[in-house]
Amino acid sequence: MRIFTLDTTLRDGTQGEAVSFSADDKVLIARKLDELGIDYIEGGWPGSNPKDKEFFGRAKDLDLKNARLVAFGATRFARHTVEEDSSVRALIEAGTQVISIFGKSWDLHVQRALGITEEENLRLIADTVRYLKDHGKEVIYDAEHFFDGYTAGRDFALRTLEAAKKAGADVLVLCDTNGGTMTARVSEICADVRKRFDGMLGIHTHNDAELAVANTLAAVEQGFAHVQGCMNGYGERCGNANLTSVMANLELKMGHITIGKERLANLTATSRFIAELANLPLRGDQPYVGRSAFAHKGGVHVSAVLKDAATYEHVNPKVIGNRQRVLLSDLSGRGSILYKLKQHGLEERLDDATRRELLDRIKLMEFQGYELEAAEGTFELLVREALHPGVQFFEVVSYEVTTKANGSTATVTLRAQDGVHSATASGNGPVNALDLCLRQCLATLYPAIAGVNLTDYKVRVLDFKKGTAARVRVLIEWSDHRRSWATVGVSENVIEASWFALVDALRLELMRLSEKDPSIERAMEDYCWGV
Repeated sequence: MRIFTLDTTLRDGTQGEAVSFSADDKVLIARKLDELGIDYIEGGWPGSNPKDKEFFGRAKDLDLKNARLVAFGATRFARHTVEEDSSVRALIEAGTQVISIFGKSWDLHVQRALGITEEENLRLIADTVRYLKDHGKEVIYDAEHFFDGYTAGRDFALRTLEAAKKAGADVLVLCDTNGGTMTARVSEICADVRKRFDGMLGIHTHNDAELAVANTLAAVEQGFAHVQGCMNGYGERCGNANLTSVMANLELKMGHITIGKERLANLTATSRFIAELANLPLRGDQPYVGRSAFAHKGGVHVSAVLKDAATYEHVNPKVIGNRQRVLLSDLSGRGSILYKLKQHGLEERLDDATRRELLDRIKLMEFQGYELEAAEGTFELLVREALHPGVQFFEVVSYEVTTKANGSTATVTLRAQDGVHSATASGNGPVNALDLCLRQCLATLYPAIAGVNLTDYKVRVLDFKKGTAARVRVLIEWSDHRRSWATVGVSENVIEASWFALVDALRLELMRLSEKDPSIERAMEDYCWGV
């Protein structure tokens, strides 16, 4: 069955705590959702705030290929005729082909929130839908609090749908606005509504009982062909149905068509793009698109996955644009090491004994507080050191750093193949100053090191009960414009931990370059710690 998708990230999603998009962000996200193949993009409420009004003004120039832009609003105010209602007029002025409005389905809200009779509420719904249809709009009617309203007063809730349907609504959407309805109950109510109404029916769920995705799928099983949600599950309180999971489940598990299998491969990239614009970390354990969704850590799991990925993966990660990952930790087995060696093209270069030694070293480092799951650069360095025992490019003789109110100054002394190198530099902070010194010392002998740049820096306290005396783990991410990697350092001294990560990053890059650059090979020829 063809299932139509409405993404409300730009409207309902922005009602979530810490979620905020500028008008520029909204334009970028709308384009990305269109590329993904979403059918409807709900852009906001043009009558409620200047930002949404600006977005709809700019959206008129969007050349959407797959999606239809939707303006969202409410039924008219009881004290206004529909013609004089400014909020309804703003919906028309937004210039979208499609308009979505919500109305009350629960008699509690009609009596307490609106303070009107049930008959008056039915007129609000009918008048607004009819007015929008008279202006040539496709109308999606969202029956707010429908499941609570149905439970409290079934006949009245159904009459609100009848009012919208008779006035010409193109889609009737049942909303679990409070997000607390159990899946069996959603299925039961949707089945009753499906028997009584033909045409397009939709579902809009919230996640307050951790059931938004399940409830959406339950509605589809009852013949509902219009689903609403937010990318990454953004939304008010506990969020809306996570549209990434909804679409993946519909396509891969239930055999329906949403954006199509080909576009589904862009799902992970779109999810992460929107998380980046939201300036929120994407949950690692988010199904399908999270970094941990296809990550394997336990030795038994890894061993099985290496033989057949289906042993511990319910779908092929490539179909939704994700990838399999094997994590290294004290739970790792030899299978994990073998997997990582294959990842780096090094599987044939270490014998069994060396692999066992490498695994023992990794487990010891994890016990000391190192985390190699995220620091794959540090792991690669360990492997390359095992491949070339005794080979070093430089020895750290000493380093020191002082910090004052106006910045930091560091001094570093290294011994390399051509002699001793010292440098002093000032930086914005101690890590920056040490980084500058280290590069100055190495620049003459290894000029290619200038292309390595720090891109992220994170500090994690490991034993917080010790307060400021606690050990810390520093994770630094790097890029040389061709690839990215991360290195890690652990110490009771945050500067020392940072220094370990700094040194390892540059040692790794030099080892990589030495395999391609004969000048580096000459620079470190016969230089090891045995002399």
